[in-house]
Amino acid sequence: MSPVILSAAGVALVLDDSGPGLPRVRHFGAGLGPVAGPGLLPALAAPAPPLLPAQGDGWYGRPGLSGGRDGEHWPVRWTVDGIDVSAEPGSGGSVTVTASDARAGLRLVSELVMDGGGLVRMRHTVANAEISPYRVAGLVCVLPVPARAGELLDFTGRWALEKVPQRAAFGQGAWSRENRRGRTGHDATGLLAAGTPGFGFGRGEVWAVHAGWSGGHVHYAERLAEGVALLGAGELLEPGEVVLAEGAGYSTPWVYFAWSGGGLDEVSARLHAHLRSRPLPVRPVTLNNWEATYFDHGLDRLLELAERAAAAGIERFVLDDGWFRHRRHDRAGLGDWYVDEGVWPDGLHPLADRVRKLGMQFGLWFEPEMVNPDSDLAREHPDWILGHAERLPPPQRHQQVLDLARPEAYAYLLERLDTLVGEYALDYIKWDHNRDIAEPVHDGVPGVHAQTLATYRLLDELRARHPGLEIESCSSGGARVDYGILARTDRVWTSDSNDALDRQQIQRWTGLLVPPERMGCHVGAPRDHVTGRALPLAFRAATALFGHMGVEWDLTAASQEELDELATWIALHKRLRPVLHAGRVVRADHPDPSALLHGVVLPERAVYAYAQLSSRLEIAPGPLRLPGLDPEAVYEVRVAGPAPEGAAMPQWTAEPVRLPGAVLGELGLPAPALRPASALIVELERV
Repeated sequence: MSPVILSAAGVALVLDDSGPGLPRVRHFGAGLGPVAGPGLLPALAAPAPPLLPAQGDGWYGRPGLSGGRDGEHWPVRWTVDGIDVSAEPGSGGSVTVTASDARAGLRLVSELVMDGGGLVRMRHTVANAEISPYRVAGLVCVLPVPARAGELLDFTGRWALEKVPQRAAFGQGAWSRENRRGRTGHDATGLLAAGTPGFGFGRGEVWAVHAGWSGGHVHYAERLAEGVALLGAGELLEPGEVVLAEGAGYSTPWVYFAWSGGGLDEVSARLHAHLRSRPLPVRPVTLNNWEATYFDHGLDRLLELAERAAAAGIERFVLDDGWFRHRRHDRAGLGDWYVDEGVWPDGLHPLADRVRKLGMQFGLWFEPEMVNPDSDLAREHPDWILGHAERLPPPQRHQQVLDLARPEAYAYLLERLDTLVGEYALDYIKWDHNRDIAEPVHDGVPGVHAQTLATYRLLDELRARHPGLEIESCSSGGARVDYGILARTDRVWTSDSNDALDRQQIQRWTGLLVPPERMGCHVGAPRDHVTGRALPLAFRAATALFGHMGVEWDLTAASQEELDELATWIALHKRLRPVLHAGRVVRADHPDPSALLHGVVLPERAVYAYAQLSSRLEIAPGPLRLPGLDPEAVYEVRVAGPAPEGAAMPQWTAEPVRLPGAVLGELGLPAPALRPASALIVELERV
């Protein structure tokens, strides 16, 4: 059989099934032109890993499948039973490989799909064909990268400071990022990239991998002495977590692979296109009351907040933590999902009705997977807590985890959520998850795998019952940001920090994986509640502008001048929203580390932000070279929104100018001399 070639959007993947065992991936990277499969045969001699590497294939790195049966070890050697190919040159396609090992008693189905944007996703399913149980210890998806991919980029972080980049040389050996937090994690890499040394947003070849899974996971890069290197990812399983009875199977999560010949922005564009294949309605500007009122749910105060929000142009009001029984602080009440009659004697209707009369949608906060020991639910059903029967796991934030894999607990949550969404016709849920999962024992075995699948089922069932409902994934900020959760939610809460200086970097790097319309970006209080840093409104608003914009600020304490300025920024966001939430995100490889330049580009329009984060080393800032424009087109360039205060502004900011895209991208525009914590918004229109 000739090699199988999948190609789309300048990307090609070549599978060679000429040898024994599973097909080998001979190439994943740049498109190869119109060459047919047989024409590639002379170029396919270099070592390459099979779809699921094993020692029987001559692979001595991390095995694709690890596991076994009690009292027996038998290395797997797959025999291909069939290969089903559906592909159109230039449009992507799919390959499904079925294989088996009669001696090991296993069957395998490997699915590989390339979409029209050149993004590849892969999934393996292994099934047990024998009577004796098979214990799956690990199953990962991998694709090769060439020798010239000599540098790695991944991410770490913590609460309120997610997605901090870190780089390393890609030498021989393995670079592995394992997560056992039971959720994606603040410190999760999210995206692991390998590229030519010095790759940036707009330069260098880049290969990247992402595991679309919200539980334990692993991302890794490995290079062997034999000259083969690869990227891989999958679910991280604990011993005994997945045991297959006869006929049972285990599937990996979808693992996503992207290639770019022009830096990280192209990788990001392929990933964004995948998420955007499930379109969203217009993203309403949202107010969340958490940092405005915390647990103070006095109706008069909330009504005044809603009035001011509507006057500023806000389109959705979300009532956060504190509305349900016994929830006067964070030490009690989680799990008791009934409106607190003592605080809300008429239910939430007085607030919800007024919010809707003001022209806004109404949303509500939940933390369904959690329970306080001090709650009616925990007292009535202590066995519903995820953990060992004889002791509770270590508490975090005064709470434990509810075992959603227990049918009674799952049914209770579904009934409560379904009832409340229906009673209040909720437009939106903020779905929180405020702790890592420690000692996750379900019926005596590790429980994160089952817990994650149960969470997915709960989300899917709730959305099936309420098709118009939108759901935000929040996990003490950005601790659950992955394509598994984003397949069934509409946005993520990017970070619990609303500090605009930190947010500039957090949003920049989260945005590699998540497009702007799915990133919650709010205007916080004048003095940030996490960092204590005081920042001007213009900078806070300019930072929130480039996402799903919202407000998390006590507007009842704001001056009329502040409210008017906020309304101006919200109006600007609404005007630019068709560009911000549909265009291609670009980030300049700007030489000045004290400033960031980024934008969103459509064929006819573009919006850029130049943000000064700290004091410059040079007296005069360098030019603003605007990436992503059509070099053959001419654009009208103008300042959008309020000009930064105290800045030395160049002449072109005084009135619109017209310049070719080639000039704007190569020579750029003279940069304003901005003060730290200020930003300039620039709008372009093709003429």
